[in-house]
Formats: sequence, C-alpha cells, structure tokens
Amino acid sequence: MKYLSGSLTVSAHPGEAITPILLFEKESSGQAPSAGWSASDAVRRQQLLPDPAAWDLLAIALSVVVADGENRRSCSPDGWTREFEMDIALHDPDRWTSISNAFESALRFLTTDLWTMSYRPGGVLPNAPKQPRYPATEAVALLSGGLDSLVGAIDLSAQGRTLFAVSQTVRGDAEKQERFAKRIDGVLEHLQVNHNASTPRGDKETSQRSRSLIFLAFAVLAATATQRYRDGETVPVYVCENGFIAINPPLTNARIGSLSTRTAHPEFLGRIQQILDAAGLRIRIENPYAEKTKGEMLKECLDQVLLLSEAPISTSCGRFQRFNYQHCGRCVPCQIRRSAFIAWGQEDATTYVFGNLGLPDEDHAAFDDVRSVAFARLTVQEDGLDRWLGPALSSPLVENRPGLRKMLQRGLDELGALHTKYGLS
Repeated sequence: MKYLSGSLTVSAHPGEAITPILLFEKESSGQAPSAGWSASDAVRRQQLLPDPAAWDLLAIALSVVVADGENRRSCSPDGWTREFEMDIALHDPDRWTSISNAFESALRFLTTDLWTMSYRPGGVLPNAPKQPRYPATEAVALLSGGLDSLVGAIDLSAQGRTLFAVSQTVRGDAEKQERFAKRIDGVLEHLQVNHNASTPRGDKETSQRSRSLIFLAFAVLAATATQRYRDGETVPVYVCENGFIAINPPLTNARIGSLSTRTAHPEFLGRIQQILDAAGLRIRIENPYAEKTKGEMLKECLDQVLLLSEAPISTSCGRFQRFNYQHCGRCVPCQIRRSAFIAWGQEDATTYVFGNLGLPDEDHAAFDDVRSVAFARLTVQEDGLDRWLGPALSSPLVENRPGLRKMLQRGLDELGALHTKYGLS
C-alpha cells in the first residue's frame, strides 16, 4: 500500500492508488484517514513547545500507525507480512532522509512488515502556544496504567527523580493513569494523549504492533518541551518493562515474537536510540528493569505500601477490552502478572475471567497461551534453556546476554510456580 501523509490539499494523484493521510487536523468529510489532531490539541492546552524535530518524529509515527491499522494482515500473501510505501510531509525532511534506512529497519523489526520511507517538504507544525511554559522535570516516564510502568514511576519517585509522566490514553485505562500520576509524589507533570487514528475503510488490523513507536514519539515530544532540554541537556525517557516480556522469547516453535508487543525489546529501543541520536534529539531511552522479572520488580519496589494499594488496579491483560475491562487470566501477560504476585508473596486481588487454569477444558488448561507456557517449560527441562531461547538474544544491539539469559530462566521459573499451583505440567 502507498500512503501520502500530510495535508490533503497536496494528496491528489489521479489514477494512482495512493491513500492520503491528514495529520494534526480533523478530517471533516470522514473519507480519508487522519491522526494526531487530539495530541496537538492536548499539547497546546498544556502550553508546551516541543522541538520541531519531535513533531516530525510524531508525524512519522502517526503515519505509520494509520497505515498499520488500515491493512489487515490476513489479506497479505502469507497472512501476516505486509508492504508499505510511506511519503510523509515533514517540517525538516532533510534531517530524516539520511536515516530512512534506519527507520525502515526499526519498523521491520517492530511490525515484521516491509517498509519504504520517504520524506518531502510541506509538513505543518501545530500552532505554538502564545505563552509557552517549560516544565522543570528531570525525566520523562511512560505511564500506561500497567503494573510495570506503575512500579517504575514509584521507584523513580522514591529515588528523588521529578517526572513528566506521559500516557497514551486507551479506553479503560485513562482514569488509572490519572490516579497513579496523582498518587506518586515525584510526578509533577502528566500529559495524556491519544493518536486518534481514524481509518474509514472499516475493520482495523487488531495486532497494531506500530503503537510502540507512538508511545516513544509522545515521550520524546514531552521531553523536548522541558526546561532541561531547552537548556541544552539530555533528557532521560524511562520505558519501564520487565525483562521477560521485553525480550518476548517465542514460547514454542509455532509462535513468533511478533505475536506480542516489542515495545521495550532492547533491539527496538537500541534502533530508536540510534535514530534519535542521528536526528540530533537529545533523548536517552532507558529501561531500568531490562534484567528483572516482573516478580522481582514487585518484590524490590521502593514503596511497598503504595504498590500494595495500587497494583490490583493496574492493567496487564492483552485482551482487557475484549473481556469488558477485566483481566482474562490466561493470556501470556496475565500469566506473567499472576506468577509475579506469587513471587512477590502478596495476595492477588485482581479479578480474572478464567481464574482456575487447572480446569481441563479449552478455556483453561488447554487454552493456547497456557499450553504454550507449559510447552516452553518442558522444552527447557528436556533440551535446556539455550535450545528454547534459540536466536532470541542474538542481536548485536542486545547487551549483557549472560544477565538476560539468567533473567529469562528466572522468569520462566516464576511462570512454573503459577502452573504448579494449578496442577499444570
């Protein structure tokens, strides 16, 4: 699919199968895809003035997420891999043209699709506030409403960091994000934004792997609006996720890593860091929990009282909306959450739709994700950890492989404790 992203006034190509995308404005006719109008409005209302390069990064990310959402994987030749040609209007296209290949590689890893990226002049920056303000925070932290980002914000606050929390709002999590931001002392600023990607074609592609890029683009936008960035310093952006789910090792040979998010995978974060450096954006992406399991994050959290209060409210489920904003209890993220509570030694007050995983039916013990975890444990038991991991740690951008290898074993052991609890072998 070919996309021309920017203003609809420059998108007319008679006879060509090119789809226009409108950025940072509402599309009144409802006929063309659009994205970003809500985000630009939220930034304006908070009187923030991000770096123009950060707006260009967001324009790229918004264009990608629209294209991703518009094209069903099931319609591709292999039922998964798609091909995209993106032509995006930017404020400063020259800055990004020289790193097009780097962006294509990062997106290929993130979504497992084939991307061709090109940029042209004509990108419009959202209106700047008349009296901009520059938040006096030390760092930006993603605050999703999930358990890992909650632990991360609590720990960073306890360490004395002042935080600008950035949330991608999704239905069912907005109130949690607001609650967490108010309850954590170190969070001095909170920006809730949504990409508002509109895809009029009909059914959306539900995998939406590209949303990880949107999270980071929003964080970079906020980071470049701070006083620290204005003073010429580098601003840390914290992406707090347990190492097991960040690496996302395929549980069985039949599963691939792209079946789950790669938001915090060290290869993806490393590639994005290289892109930010090449674009001249003074941002440093960090995941302090790259070598920690989720259970270790909970046990070692620096404010146990606050965590005990808020952890049950957080979201982990990969199918949260599908089950009426309840945790399913059986997907891989839910199993990791449940195993983490066991490792923590605290009661799990979360309500799960499928609670007793030991029930011998297709909704519980025979459910695919439950069986996949069981098979992974069996593979390690019979053939060893390295046989199960395969090439999961082979990327040159993955540092400290021995430490990550040990963490993955501990994470699998935590899952084993959950399965043992329900009599699963």
